[in-house]
Amino acid sequence: MPETICLAFTGASGMPYGVRLLECLLAAGCRVQLLYSQVAQIVARQEMELELPARASDARAALQGRYQGLPGTLEVYGRDEWFAPVASGSNPPDAMVVCPCSMGTLAAIAQGLASKLIERAADVVLKEGRKLVLVPRETPLSAIHLENMLRLSRAGAVILPPNPGFYHHPQRVEDLVDFVVARILDQLRVPHALIRRWGDPEASE
Repeated sequence: MPETICLAFTGASGMPYGVRLLECLLAAGCRVQLLYSQVAQIVARQEMELELPARASDARAALQGRYQGLPGTLEVYGRDEWFAPVASGSNPPDAMVVCPCSMGTLAAIAQGLASKLIERAADVVLKEGRKLVLVPRETPLSAIHLENMLRLSRAGAVILPPNPGFYHHPQRVEDLVDFVVARILDQLRVPHALIRRWGDPEASE
C-alpha cells in the first residue's frame, strides 16, 4: 500500500469526492501531501461550505483540526512552495491523485507544463514512474479533452471519471460519492470497506 499520497484539489465541480478521499486516506494511515488551486477554494466554498484558507499554514491547522484523531498525517503546501517535496524527483510521493481535476489542469499536465506546483508534482510522478490518477468531471467531453486524456493514458496516468455504479443500490448521495472514492482507493491499493464488492455479499456496505 502506498504510504505517501499527494492529493490535489483543482477548480472542477466534484469537491465532495476529493474531501471524502482525503478523509479515507487519513483514516487508512496514509501520509497525505495536499495541494489546491485558487479556484478550488471557490469550488470548496460553493459545493461544501468548506473554507480552504489561502495560506497553507492556516489550511493545515484547519484541516488537522477537522480530521483530528485519524491515524494518518497531513501536510499542506502552497501553490508556489517550490521547496515542497513533491516538486522534486528526489523525493516523490508513492502516488498522486488530482480530484477533482479541471480540464485546464489536465491539459497542462498532458503538455508537460509545470508553472504551478500541482502540475509540477504530476510531472514528477509521471517521470518517476509512480501512479498518477486524474478524476475529471467535465461533461460532455470535447475532442481536445479526449486527446489530452489519451495522451496522459499513454504516458501511464489513470483517467478515472467519477461515474458511479448503481448495482450496490445507493440510498444517499454519500453512497454515490463513496462508490467513486472506493475506485480511487483501489487504484492506490489502499484498503477500505466503503462499498459492497461485486460477488461478495458479506462485504461491508
